[in-house]
Amino acid sequence: MGAAYGIAKSGVGVSAVSVFRPDMMVKNMMPPILAGILSIYGLVIGVVIPSALKEKSALHTNFMYLSAGLACGLCCLSAGFCIGIVGDAGVRGTAQQPRLFMGMMLMLIFGEALGLYGLIIALLMIQTATVDVTRCL
Repeated sequence: MGAAYGIAKSGVGVSAVSVFRPDMMVKNMMPPILAGILSIYGLVIGVVIPSALKEKSALHTNFMYLSAGLACGLCCLSAGFCIGIVGDAGVRGTAQQPRLFMGMMLMLIFGEALGLYGLIIALLMIQTATVDVTRCL
């Protein structure tokens, strides 16, 4: 959902700016691209968790997997909101003042880092979900 919001919100800005400044369209496609990367983070967790699931496992392990999915999902949701809002305002501002581009890119990178932090935390939670846990029979 974060990736979809980020792409939609920043895509509106890119479309609006491209009408007046078509020469900047390719350069202003960075916010939708960065928002699309957030969906890859969710895909990674969506592949790793089912491959780690077992038919019989401890309740603690299952809650760790749930928490890992929520951590990655909520971080990517907030990162998508950040990228969408900053991307929309950034591309509109860049159309008026091209020197704003580097500042916009720095803010987008910091927004993307939120989703990356969620992915890292989720992978750590998945890795430690079965450490020192007695198996349920």
